[in-house]
Amino acid sequence: MTDQEILAAIRPMLQDGKLPCKNALDYAAQQGLNPAQIGKVCNQNEIRIVNCQLGCFGTESKKQEG
Repeated sequence: MTDQEILAAIRPMLQDGKLPCKNALDYAAQQGLNPAQIGKVCNQNEIRIVNCQLGCFGTESKKQEG
């Protein structure tokens, strides 16, 4: 699978221009890809991976008012 094919497939998964880690991992597993391939495509296209399940990229949380 080419980088362009991966990019075309993940674009609909973006939320506010960012890719949730779970979506990236699920897609990699479904396609038999190494998750690093998804990460490479994201890096090349300045797409941030968010809510990382491994804690590598941090998480986005809503600020609590109070």
